[in-house]
Amino acid sequence: MPLPSVADPLLRELDRWHARGAVAPLWLRDDDAVSATPALERLVEQTERFSVPVTLAVIPADEEPSLRNLVASEPHVSVAVHGWRHADHAAPGVKKQELGPERPAETVLAELSSGLGRLRAHYGAHLLPVLVPPWNRIDAALLPALPGLGFQALSVYGREKPGPIPAINTHVDLIDWHGTRGGRPPERLFAEIAARLSEIAGTGATMGLLTHHLVHDAAAWSFLETLFKVTAAHPACRWEPLSAHLQR
Repeated sequence: MPLPSVADPLLRELDRWHARGAVAPLWLRDDDAVSATPALERLVEQTERFSVPVTLAVIPADEEPSLRNLVASEPHVSVAVHGWRHADHAAPGVKKQELGPERPAETVLAELSSGLGRLRAHYGAHLLPVLVPPWNRIDAALLPALPGLGFQALSVYGREKPGPIPAINTHVDLIDWHGTRGGRPPERLFAEIAARLSEIAGTGATMGLLTHHLVHDAAAWSFLETLFKVTAAHPACRWEPLSAHLQR
């Protein structure tokens, strides 16, 4: 069956990678995991079916035994630290953030240390020492202290910037947060993924896709199914686990 024409920008870019004898690296991060909801179970099944590793950004203060049980049985699923409680402490008129300058740094860092320890105890080898700040925001003054807590990398949204801790970011967001709060138009998503791959060709960087299983609508699920089919069928594409980038 022919693949949908909406995916043509990505297919053309992957053909260019193939012509150079290169393989485009992608990775998947899904945020706000707390329990084994039907939506999360669907995402885990979908990614397993297409051999796509997925990293769940788990909220430590609220994670439940059902999530631990789900992750334990899924070798392709890893876990990162999604702040502490995903609570907004921003001042009025400031964008939401949990890890901002509004509270003493010692308080924020103590919570992050507790979160890393809790998830390490509950998820074992599935836990990656990566911090995913809620709302993808963190006070830059906190960054130098993260390695001392045991974190090896930071993952936010957008282009990576040099800093005291390596960044392994996501670059394309599945969700239309300012509109439908469901899946964004597939033609835009395929075009953005293709553009990111064109930008990083030959650099050793990766293309990170960001999802939020709790708000996926029919459009979001349909896009993921199509994307996974497109990439599974092309020899110049590889979905990598986040752990692969920690080792580089």
